[in-house]
Amino acid sequence: MENSNLNIIWQACKKQDRRAQATLYDYFSKKMLAVCMRYANTTLEAEDILQNGFVNIFTKYHLYDGKGSLEGWIKRIMINVAIETHRKNKGKATESIDSNESLQLTSHVGADQTAYKDLMTLVQQLPTGYRTIFNLYAIEGYSHKEIAEMMEISEGNSKSQLSRARQWLQNRLVKLTY
Repeated sequence: MENSNLNIIWQACKKQDRRAQATLYDYFSKKMLAVCMRYANTTLEAEDILQNGFVNIFTKYHLYDGKGSLEGWIKRIMINVAIETHRKNKGKATESIDSNESLQLTSHVGADQTAYKDLMTLVQQLPTGYRTIFNLYAIEGYSHKEIAEMMEISEGNSKSQLSRARQWLQNRLVKLTY
């Protein structure tokens, strides 16, 4: 979709035009679901994050000031909703690293597409706290300071969880190659 068409749709969304909102949702939902999947424990949870994110987008449209891309702003909303979901479920999500010990990958690291899917499957298996920090730092590009503020944790905690997430992933990758 061209930027001018996207801008027209966005302007209509700001006027609560349901058709325009559906068009914007259809245009971004697949890409944003992939973002949500990186933070969620299940597909159902990712879909909930996606829905809540779009509710925020359509009710807080006035917060987008036009600086930067609309897609970037939407992605930021999705990440914030995912983090808020993580905070709400924090008591339930304090699993140990060993609880994922029995999870296996179905394909072997080899072809590029398969390797990517395997890696994403491994990232999905990370304990929730590790996965969130890993995604924010390694995939989204946030600094430890930004992560600490977003997650309401210390920078040291962010660094520690990232280190543990990387170690967890390295251990699983080594196991896959044998």
